[in-house]
Amino acid sequence: MAADNLPSEFDVVILGTGLTESVIAAACSRVGQRVLHLDRRNYYAGNWASFTFNGLLSWIDEYKAQQEVLNPELEQGWQDKIEEGEDVLCLSSVESSISNLEVFSYASEEPEEEEVVKVAAVNSFPKDSDVQAKETRGSTTEDQDTVCHDDSAPGNDEPQHQEPENKLTSETQEPHQSEEFEKEQEPISNQAESPIEMKRKITYAKLVKEGRRFNIDLVSKLLYSRGLLVDLLIKSNVSRYAEFKNVSRIVTYRTSKVEQVPCSRADVFGSKQLTMVEKRMLMKFLTFCLDFEQHPEEFQEFSEKSFWEYLRSKNLTENLQHFVFHSIAMVNQETLTEEGLKATQHFLQCLGRYGNTPFLFPLYGLGEIPQCFCRMCAVFGGIYCLRHSVQCLVVDKESGKCKAVIDTHGQRISCSHFVVEDGYVREEQRTRAVNRHISRAVVITDRSVLPSESDQQISLVTVPPLEPSSPAVRMVELSSSSMTCMPGTYLVHLTCSSSGSAHEDLAPVISRLFHVPSCPGEEPAQGSEEIEKPTALWVMYFNMRDTSSLDSSCYSLPSNVYVCTGPDASLGHDYSIKLAESVFHQLLPDEEFCPPAPNPEDIIYDGDGAQGEGPGFDKTSLAEDVGTEGKSGLQQNDQPAEGIEPAESSDSVAQGTTSELEVPTKE
Repeated sequence: MAADNLPSEFDVVILGTGLTESVIAAACSRVGQRVLHLDRRNYYAGNWASFTFNGLLSWIDEYKAQQEVLNPELEQGWQDKIEEGEDVLCLSSVESSISNLEVFSYASEEPEEEEVVKVAAVNSFPKDSDVQAKETRGSTTEDQDTVCHDDSAPGNDEPQHQEPENKLTSETQEPHQSEEFEKEQEPISNQAESPIEMKRKITYAKLVKEGRRFNIDLVSKLLYSRGLLVDLLIKSNVSRYAEFKNVSRIVTYRTSKVEQVPCSRADVFGSKQLTMVEKRMLMKFLTFCLDFEQHPEEFQEFSEKSFWEYLRSKNLTENLQHFVFHSIAMVNQETLTEEGLKATQHFLQCLGRYGNTPFLFPLYGLGEIPQCFCRMCAVFGGIYCLRHSVQCLVVDKESGKCKAVIDTHGQRISCSHFVVEDGYVREEQRTRAVNRHISRAVVITDRSVLPSESDQQISLVTVPPLEPSSPAVRMVELSSSSMTCMPGTYLVHLTCSSSGSAHEDLAPVISRLFHVPSCPGEEPAQGSEEIEKPTALWVMYFNMRDTSSLDSSCYSLPSNVYVCTGPDASLGHDYSIKLAESVFHQLLPDEEFCPPAPNPEDIIYDGDGAQGEGPGFDKTSLAEDVGTEGKSGLQQNDQPAEGIEPAESSDSVAQGTTSELEVPTKE
């Protein structure tokens, strides 16, 4: 269907394809609503998007070009569509949620054929054999970005991604192995500082050439294994469209060094960082946190005091206080005791469901998740148009409700409800100013901040405030096994609540953890501390507006217009899923939110008989089906998933666009 020839009436029009909007679109379409889903961008997921390296460079160029246009002209052609008794409410046509974007390239600018350099072998992991093995593995995925589709889009039969199965359990024991390996290697490393080995330098030309191997997220988050997003993925059967991998270790920066955090029982008792007394103290405290509500006498006197004060009162060592506060509860100095205990409890409850950390990460980046929900919406009849927006809302003066929208092609489209991303709302339509921002940095490095025997770790790194006035920083380090960077590099995301620009907030942390060359291609001096740090090859800083503190009372809009705020600063996705469910129930108070979709083999098509509700609709059998069929990337029965299906792309989902949507392969 052509974008300029859409149906003239829908139940719900949704503007923006971020996570919250995509979940609402899927939920509405699933219960039979006619959904039109639009986005002015040429890619899905909005501020939740993932880009290849080359795609990100194009996104940066577009941002800079937009900054030079001070007063873009509005589209014309809607004046004659307004009838008597109607008013017009114009929407913003300018993307204003990103600010202070800065890019620094530190990779060598030498031609690719000259990219050989001598490097001191100080604590160098992986070894030469590991690098060769990794490059051999990586070569098999050189051309993975071919476009593919399901049976709804004839003509292409090759799958887009060929990945090993059972990603969820492949690295659950690596943290212990890596720790023991490092301890065993310490004497050898100290004696081997003088040998020199040959290593290929990663140049900027190499990053551009291998740009398709990168999937760089604008938002950095993880999935709690018992969080609302994982529960929704399982319940709705949307998890079949994605693959996930365990975050294999949790790391913290303390006393100028990076060390692994023992958080599970096995980690605690296998740790060589803790004394036997500390192990007993930590296990006793964590056991208490699991059911702290049953022992109110233990914390009642601290109900109005901070969690930090409560930890200090428990006579925990400085080691343990740091681990619990910064890496398990992950709270700040103002957090009250009960809130801190709940955060610790949630962390512990998520342990062991899919691995020995509470977290999962979707292969190919977080931008896959909104696309999975868009795919579900399209399967149930939703219509998608990228590079297509809404100029204005048509408001009935008598009722004060939005009765139609006029798109950028000048077409008037009637609707009962309108859902819009916050970025499309004009400043004068807000009753409260937005003062909060998120500081973000993306770093491409040449090795891990904590080298280990395996070069395929996915790590969550917590960095406490470096200064009393500076924010705590959360860092996610992704290896090539996450399908987000090329072999031989790591993709590092840094996030914190803004106290200044992203560069001011995060540059000090980056300089502490990484070697930042003073000029492209500069090598650290032999014998200096910098030589032990990973080298930053490319860095991007930017601020993203955080509107999560706003609610419906903060906008002067018609009562049937619902605003979805953007990503918040937290590590998980609970805020966005709660918002999506809240908006859905305002739209359709009597309908179930995202009921299970049937499995493909349970669908009876027209001509084959009446379609009934197969096992996919039965709540009682959902966990059983997901666990035994092995088609979902996640499971409800706490067992690791097997046989996860690789994702593909379908042009049939969004006609006339270049963006990809994830669909299951045919078996």
